[in-house]
Amino acid sequence: MTQAQPTIHTPASRRRHKLRMITRNGMLYLFLLPALLYILLFQYVPLYGIQIAFKDFVAIEGIWNSPWVGFKHFSAFFSSYRFWDLIRNTLTLSLYRIAIGFPMPILLALLLNYTTFRRLGKFAQTATYAPHFISVVVMVGMLLLFLSPSNGVINKLLGFIGIDPVFFMGEAGYFKHIYVWSGIWQTTGWSSIIYIAALTSVSPELHEAAVIDGANKLERIWHIDVPSILPTAIILLVMDVGRVMNVGFEKVLLMQNDLNLPASEIISTYTYKVGLLNAQYSYSTAIGLFNNIINFILLISVNKLAKRISGTGLW
Repeated sequence: MTQAQPTIHTPASRRRHKLRMITRNGMLYLFLLPALLYILLFQYVPLYGIQIAFKDFVAIEGIWNSPWVGFKHFSAFFSSYRFWDLIRNTLTLSLYRIAIGFPMPILLALLLNYTTFRRLGKFAQTATYAPHFISVVVMVGMLLLFLSPSNGVINKLLGFIGIDPVFFMGEAGYFKHIYVWSGIWQTTGWSSIIYIAALTSVSPELHEAAVIDGANKLERIWHIDVPSILPTAIILLVMDVGRVMNVGFEKVLLMQNDLNLPASEIISTYTYKVGLLNAQYSYSTAIGLFNNIINFILLISVNKLAKRISGTGLW
């Protein structure tokens, strides 16, 4: 009885196999094509312009023919009197948002998961989801109306209890609190969806066994629900930390005024002003590149740390 000869996979045979697989699933690859083109055109092609950060860009000369200046613009930014203020404001807003905003969707998802009154739960879900669909411009307009020192709802309520009107949007000390808590109100409900979905995958048998063993709700949450959603939470936290230097540009810019500028000027708004308004293209590109490099380093570091501690990461 002859024994079958083992199949030898040469590079040419592997290429033919891949080609057959692509041909067989051609329609699926066709569906991927628009997304691949989008990523290529809007994410990779613009990388050509990064070299502006190392040049004195002259529009007439173009990107390629503009003179190289090395790290001149990076040095100018690092030695600028605005540097540490921008870093402090950016990190304050971002870390404050993560510290308060990250656990809120988890808490809301757990509360909705244990709600015994289903109608109340559905109403709460709808009420917390709805703010997500408010545009940034409308949101800031609402904040300006509610916090107005003359006819705002908040100051009217303060007046009833004998407190003088407060110009919230004109006080630098209030800016970070208004920015973060309004963002929590707008995004918590929508962000909780992914945790609610993760909780639905928890086996009811685990809860039944825990109830038989005498566990109360808090013990079931801590020992069953939290470990179940922990991998999802870690991945979302890693992604949040990877965007720590990219605080919401549109909302901050719309909330800015001359009075709160010491607390509201962040890297992204400063880049917009020096780049587009003052036409310092090379300088603003250098600042943006520095910002993205910091985000990239944080993303890699936090992902590696999360992988080492919990075994869960983005890759």
